[in-house]
Amino acid sequence: MRPISRTQFLSLTLLTCVGVLSTILISCSSSRQTVGNPDEVPFVAVTQMVENSALDAVRDGVKDALAEAGYEEGQTLRWEWHSAQGNPVKAAQIADKYAWARPDVIVVIATPSAQSVVAAARNTPIIFSAVSDPVSVKLVKTINRPGGNISGVSDRPPIPQQLALIKEILPEATRIGVVYSSEENQSADLVSLINTNAADQDLEIQAVTISTADADIETTRSSIRGLIGAVDAIYVLSDNARVLEPVLQVAQDNRVPVFAASAKAVKQGAIAAVSFSYYDIGRQTGAMVIKVLKGNRPDDLAVEFVEDLKLSVNLAAAEAIGIQLPASVTFRADETISTEML
Repeated sequence: MRPISRTQFLSLTLLTCVGVLSTILISCSSSRQTVGNPDEVPFVAVTQMVENSALDAVRDGVKDALAEAGYEEGQTLRWEWHSAQGNPVKAAQIADKYAWARPDVIVVIATPSAQSVVAAARNTPIIFSAVSDPVSVKLVKTINRPGGNISGVSDRPPIPQQLALIKEILPEATRIGVVYSSEENQSADLVSLINTNAADQDLEIQAVTISTADADIETTRSSIRGLIGAVDAIYVLSDNARVLEPVLQVAQDNRVPVFAASAKAVKQGAIAAVSFSYYDIGRQTGAMVIKVLKGNRPDDLAVEFVEDLKLSVNLAAAEAIGIQLPASVTFRADETISTEML
């Protein structure tokens, strides 16, 4: 065998590297868990910033809605899901991955993931879920005409229905205290929304901000006591224990009714709430995804708000402070608690 020259050696080495690289690229392009969609079935990519019970329930709802419509993972649907695990850098990497992959629909759960994906994927249909105020965070231009390549389902609390419920239970009420955590995203926007809707029920709002980072629980109770005598009821936006528990303690000691934004808070001692299930939000989001898979553009789909609302009442908590819930309320309640939790 004749010796190989330096030039021939370099050429053969280069060809070998190109061959290996080509093999890797071909292998990657055919992987079901890699970018690109060689399958003939629709490709839905899902991402969320963190894993928690609420956001995981949204994801489950989306997947179940798709399955019931005939889009079954591994058979008639390619489904990929990634969590950024609370890391903004990883969220951006996931967004870039799907911007390049161009799935049929990208589902983004909660505001941080939605913002990352919208910034990266400008040519792929995006459906968001569990975003309280998509206009203020600049995901969409307007509710009715989102603009661009995105629409979705908001998890904004049903403020008008909650205020109407308070007025139905307390028809003589004129002033409501609103308690919220300064650490929870978009709480200030919700208070603004409450103020906007309060006039429809002839109510005035007095807001109190609680810092859940404050280790001094007595400071929290003192802030809440400032509402006693000044309001007819208290509405709590959070079911965070560091907010809810001191509110319930102070209010019950002073026989002031507490309303809440979640069924969980009613089980703990609030007298009533109009709330929703994050799983149901996921199913509603899944229905929008199906519309896109069938040819609708996100821009043609108005942003939706929660459709399936749940009325929860706590008879024991109401009775403990001398409130008789109207029959019109108890009759239509979806959940009735008869044992006071606190």
